[in-house]
Amino acid sequence: MTSASGTDSGAAIWGRAEQQDYRSRVRGCLLGGAIGDALGAAVEFDSLDGIREKCGPPGVTDYLPAYGRRGAITDDTQMTLFTVDGLIRAHVRRDTGAWHPPTDLHAAYLRWAATQRDWGPDERREDDGWLAREEWLYARRAPGNACLSGLADPRMGTLEHPKNPGSKGCGTVMRSAPFGLLVGWEPALVFQLAVECAAQTHGHPTGYLAAGAFAAIIHTLARGDDLDTAVQRALVHLAARPGHQETTDALKRALGAVRQGMPSPERVAALGEGWTAEESLSIGVYCALVAEDVRHGLLLAVNHGGDSDSTGSICGNLLGTMHGETSLPPGWVAELEGRATILQLADDFAMEMTQGPALHGPGTASPAWLSRYPRA
Repeated sequence: MTSASGTDSGAAIWGRAEQQDYRSRVRGCLLGGAIGDALGAAVEFDSLDGIREKCGPPGVTDYLPAYGRRGAITDDTQMTLFTVDGLIRAHVRRDTGAWHPPTDLHAAYLRWAATQRDWGPDERREDDGWLAREEWLYARRAPGNACLSGLADPRMGTLEHPKNPGSKGCGTVMRSAPFGLLVGWEPALVFQLAVECAAQTHGHPTGYLAAGAFAAIIHTLARGDDLDTAVQRALVHLAARPGHQETTDALKRALGAVRQGMPSPERVAALGEGWTAEESLSIGVYCALVAEDVRHGLLLAVNHGGDSDSTGSICGNLLGTMHGETSLPPGWVAELEGRATILQLADDFAMEMTQGPALHGPGTASPAWLSRYPRA
């Protein structure tokens, strides 16, 4: 099996138009996922009847108050941001001769886990970087048990010795979109890295393979292909992996549901509730496939009885990657919690991936960049 610690396919040659398109897709992916997360945050544990009783027959049509405000994000967005942070740090640390991205991602997830235990960033070390010092990320927003227990000690789970070997919760999928934004990597390496990092908290094959499939889908979209093509390519990656059948079947159900008539909450419900990795992926993909626009797709993804914030987040990652940041409803962008941080991180990620050699190297480096993303 190819290891995700292998190198990427080589430096991409980026023109100005390509850089602008890529940055728009990165921003769209992260903002779109956060918007979907925030739309579903207030109804995450409600039934469809409960949502309609709370919001009226149309269900959720806008942000609802959650965690003391409108537009509040949950652990889904928190962990996604630390995934981005870990990927940047992995590329920066490569200057030292150390190149094992799963280890860097594990360190990033441990930094996230600390935000769920500590009161605030006062005790963080300088080499934790800037994201771990963002005070608003220290809010506890219903984190998944497997994510917490998988990161409760410093031992890193691996495919050979995974954490929580029976768990296939959606906590793997909802944080894995950033792996797909590594457009300079070969698709098989993107899939593999997402799989290896998912096993750090969820050891069931469905849990980590669904994360790999989601990353592979995002990767194809970020390169400019359509969603149906992206799903078909992900199915090819899955077919070679032991234990793939649940994830494969879930993606095929999403494709089949598109042909069964007009989209509706009831059709979403037929795909599951989204608590498990394969169901959340299936619902997110289906809603993105049938979306008339970003607003329509996101509202479809959160109006069901189940894990509405995770399915909304996954759908938002997909639609944002496909259509870029300018496709997102501006009112939702304006009211989104943490918008400035998300944009900073998105732009830093895009700059690292397109202009990394100008920012740092084995001999010289930008002090400001190393302060944000220390090599330690």
